[in-house]
Parts: sequence; C-alpha cells; structure tokens
Amino acid sequence: MSNAAIPGNGTALVTGASGFVGRCLCAEMLRRGWQVRAAVRSSAPGPDGAQAVTVGDIDGDTDWTDALRGVEVVFHLAARVHVMKDTSADPLAEFLRVNLEGTANLARQAARAGVQRLVYASSIKVNGEKTSASQPFTELDEADPQDPYGISKWQAEQALQRIAQETGLEVVIVRPPLVYGPGVKGNFISLLAAIDKGIPLPLAGARNARSLVYVGNLADALIACATHAAAAGQTYLVSDGQDVSTAMLAEKIADALGRNSRAFYFPPLLLRGIAALLGRSAQVDRLFGSLRVSDAKIRRELNWIAPCTLDRGLRATADWYRKSRGVDSEAVRVV
Repeated sequence: MSNAAIPGNGTALVTGASGFVGRCLCAEMLRRGWQVRAAVRSSAPGPDGAQAVTVGDIDGDTDWTDALRGVEVVFHLAARVHVMKDTSADPLAEFLRVNLEGTANLARQAARAGVQRLVYASSIKVNGEKTSASQPFTELDEADPQDPYGISKWQAEQALQRIAQETGLEVVIVRPPLVYGPGVKGNFISLLAAIDKGIPLPLAGARNARSLVYVGNLADALIACATHAAAAGQTYLVSDGQDVSTAMLAEKIADALGRNSRAFYFPPLLLRGIAALLGRSAQVDRLFGSLRVSDAKIRRELNWIAPCTLDRGLRATADWYRKSRGVDSEAVRVV
C-alpha cells in the first residue's frame, strides 16, 4: 500500500466520538464534507450528523466489522484515560487492556478491512512528565512514560508501528499536551471556576512554560494527519504555538472571563513543601513545572499552522463556560 494523499470527502470512523475531542473532530469533519461514522459504546446517539455504530467495550475482543465497512480512515481517540486516584487493583493491566490490546485489535481489523490510514491520538505523557523551561520535547526524544497511562500509550504506539510494517496500514501518531476548549473538564475547568469566582490563587510566582492545544487546533491537526501524503508513518507533537507560564495563563483566563486576576505571590518552595505534607505534590508540580513541546515537525512536513490563537481559544472556552452557567459573556465583559 503506497503512501498517498486521502481525499477530504471520504468515509472515516471516529472512536471516542462522544468525548471532548471526538465531538469537535466529528463536527469539523462533517463541515468539510466527510462521511463520519461514530463508534459508540452503547446504543446512545453519536454527534449530530454522524452515523452512530455500537461497538461496546473496547479491548482485544471488540468486533469492529460493521464499524469498519467502507471506511478509508480511522481516528482512534477512545482510551482509558489518566485518572488522579485509580482504585483498580492493577491499574497498568487495565490501561493495557483498553489502550494497548484494544488499539492493536482495532488496527489489525482495520488493515484486514482495507482501511488506508489510522490516526492515533496518543499523549505527550509518552515523552515524559516535564521539561526545562527552555528545552521542549520533540519527536526525536527517547520515550520516558512515568505512569500506567503513559506506559500504555507508548506500548500502543509500538504495537501500531509493528502492525503497520506487517500489513501496510498507514499509521500516524499524534501526541498532544493539555487540550482545552468548550467542553473541557478536569483541572482546566477547575481553574476556570476558581478564577470566575474570584478566588485568590498563589500563582503569581510561577515562572514556568507550558504548551497547550486548543481542541479545534487539535482537530485540524488530526485531519491534516489523515489527509496529507507525507504524514504516513510519522509521529507528531502539536500545540497552539505559544507557551505560557501558569501565572500568565491565569491572567489570560481572567481577561477572557471579564474578571480581574486575583493571583498573588507565594514562595514556590514553601508551597511545594506544604503540598508535600498534604500529599498534593503532583498538583503543584503541574502548576509550577514546565512542559513544552515543539510542533516544528508538523508545521514543516505538513505545512500545518494552528488556525486558532491561544487568546481566541481561551475566549471561546470562557464563552462556553459562561453560557453553560446561563451567564451572558458579553454583558460580563462590559461591566
């Protein structure tokens, strides 16, 4: 199977289509004229305009026959995601069951079904947990996953590379950093809520640098990886192209929300010490540590440019957050 560009109006299967990234990806693909088939776990409907197909749980035994019929490209977004407090008796085994065995099973069946390309949403956690403020991660760095989630993603990447060599299935791997945008959950929405409520946060002392990617930018990059001939067999890191400190991010979020930033200075070393006593070191590390990625490769090889700036992405996220709580965003900004 030779590497060739894939027309942007074919049929694609999206796993994880009901998730945060999946809904955005499906909407953008439909807007561009794709036929989208959304793999869903139960009989619940998929994103508007997509054809839902029920596949059940994703693991090494999932039957993808109906979902893959007539499909040219698979976007594999579904995964057992990273959780802060995993209660599984063997977390790594659970991550591997879904993220490794489930991915390898899908790829093998996709190859047999004649699918041309599989785009895999991996994670920057394959590279590691942190960088220096000046040296970003690149695709050439040696993998250094630190937790069961990152390990399972790295093993899945390796399995996909082997299957690609054995079958001719074109595989493209994308490792995003923190993804934000309308519908975001987790720590990012907690930060939004705290700033919106005017809660003082000890972030003014953060002098780190972190890369983010707006969900719309990630969707655009995934589509580029599905359609560009040069993407086959490659791994790409993606970002908005503007790194920020946590202090700057808090200021930008406050501005997008129409609020005054109430970040204050608290000695980072003292804060880390208090966090260690409270068992919160990981949370503080994320707030004050650096994690930068270089997206130079995808820009160079696929001529990809993030269509949305960080400021616009944060404004869209803030507008969604306000509307989800019944608040008029424009009225708030005028006050």
